[in-house]
Amino acid sequence: MKRVFLSAATSVVAMAILAGCGGGVDTVDASGVPRLPARAADAINGAPRVVPPRGPRSVFTPFRTTGDDGTQVVRTRWHGRKSGFTGDIWAWVPPQYQQPRYAKSGFPVLIALPGAYGYPFNYWAGAPFALEERIAEWSREGKTLPFIVVMPVLNPERKYYDGSDIPGQPKMGTWLTEDVPDFVRANFRTYGSRDGWAFMGSSSGGFAALKAVLKQPRTFKAAIVNGPDTAPDSPMWRGYPAEMRANDPRHLARVLVARREPEVYLAFELGSREAAVPDVKRFIRDYTGGSIHSTLFEIPDGVHSAHTYIQRMPESLHWISEQMQGPVPSA
Repeated sequence: MKRVFLSAATSVVAMAILAGCGGGVDTVDASGVPRLPARAADAINGAPRVVPPRGPRSVFTPFRTTGDDGTQVVRTRWHGRKSGFTGDIWAWVPPQYQQPRYAKSGFPVLIALPGAYGYPFNYWAGAPFALEERIAEWSREGKTLPFIVVMPVLNPERKYYDGSDIPGQPKMGTWLTEDVPDFVRANFRTYGSRDGWAFMGSSSGGFAALKAVLKQPRTFKAAIVNGPDTAPDSPMWRGYPAEMRANDPRHLARVLVARREPEVYLAFELGSREAAVPDVKRFIRDYTGGSIHSTLFEIPDGVHSAHTYIQRMPESLHWISEQMQGPVPSA
């Protein structure tokens, strides 16, 4: 939850942990994760509509090399025409993206959001968590889909915007759910339906991911939600109760079910030692079910940190992958 990071006594330590500072790369065991059912997503969704890159193409700067397969995390600066916000975005395409047999295929997109401020750097792009290397390995083993991973900045000026368009503030909700997807469509082969679009986020990014999928279920199908807030709590909502309620996941969940919106899929990750345990479990109990499918991966002895959440990422990504569209090789 965001307020953990606002404590003066703990902010420096918490930020260091969540930014991935520290020695080495986290150990993650995916040996117990099964292979995905053969072409299950294709069978469910039928012939997918591939959307080729439409431009304008971005100018990318190499950020880091992610393995022996030649893949790289790259960085660019993107002006969001709908939000008016300009910010950095990091991106990575899996090895399969460049393989000739997938040259005419779209790829699923995972918009990955960090915890804390997520500004000026999105820590999922960094080496300590090795998210990209892990997705390359797991997708090669058939345990997850080979996602394009897109990592935008989250909270400019180090203020908490709740991934929302708070009146009088930068339109960070529009940035995350409209401008960032526009960036992806400009540069990469994607799918035209929501079956190719998902979020993943931790803490403040988990709230934004949760809210995005519940608010726009016709655009995004799934989210991995790690140690999230389940209600908006930015101080900048003061004076705007109606707008705050319109961005409350609890309200959005009820609206989604009442309007019979498309089904969504939420994989929650939660450390057993987190203060948010009762709140998140209450949200799952009271606000999911029916058209809102959910599963909980609780990490024993886990704390409020991305170093905890990465431990169950193989299971979360596998569960999400079962619901989504994978790339289709040429005949």
